[in-house]
Amino acid sequence: MTTLSLENRTAVVTGGARGIGRAISLALAQDGANIVIPDLDIASANRTAAEITALGRKVLVKEVSVTNLEQMTALAAEINQALGGIHIVVNNAGITRDKLLLGMSEEEWDAVLTVNLKGVFVTTKAMLRYLLKQDYGRIVNVASSVARTGNKGQCNYSASKAGILGFTKSLAREVASRGITVNAIAPGFIDTEMTRKLPEEVRQMELKQIPLGRFGTPEDVAGVVRFLCSSAASYLTGHTFFVDGGLAM
Repeated sequence: MTTLSLENRTAVVTGGARGIGRAISLALAQDGANIVIPDLDIASANRTAAEITALGRKVLVKEVSVTNLEQMTALAAEINQALGGIHIVVNNAGITRDKLLLGMSEEEWDAVLTVNLKGVFVTTKAMLRYLLKQDYGRIVNVASSVARTGNKGQCNYSASKAGILGFTKSLAREVASRGITVNAIAPGFIDTEMTRKLPEEVRQMELKQIPLGRFGTPEDVAGVVRFLCSSAASYLTGHTFFVDGGLAM
């Protein structure tokens, strides 16, 4: 019998302090998982941690960079010692540095590719050895619908998220024999603090392109992640799930 219960599982959610990451952290905690939040926004991470503690779950907050292999390797060892293993990794941390390509600096390109793509490599590499020791393993990588559609002013961001899709398929093949599933989700326009800063005319233009006629919520994304992290999704791997209201179909 399949279940969504994650009792006695430990989930690492990078960038889990705010927005989509916060919603994912809370959703997995509601299903019984203990949560680890590696994030540079410690104030927000501590607020989210308090919500997780209120649900009766253990939580570990750590100020580390997902691009630093030494830091993430040390964190993985700490998690294994403190929480008895690692079962779930959600690679959610990401940044944007939007600009048309002719005006985009090398630093703006490198910053986005480093956090969004190298960060997935570093985090997964650091955590994987501990997942391989378990009888249960789930990796979910947060990409974006622009990985398929592209978006003006986001060559760096689109490239980083498209890279995640290839990474997901390749890793899924590498670890399938060990019972670990690897999937990606590709959110569309999600109503978060970041997207609320966009000019209203831009928001309305985006809204007109969404077949379901509304912006997504962080909880819409978290619902798909909680399913992919559950035993109910044990026969799904190497796939990308577009959570975008039909935008990229």
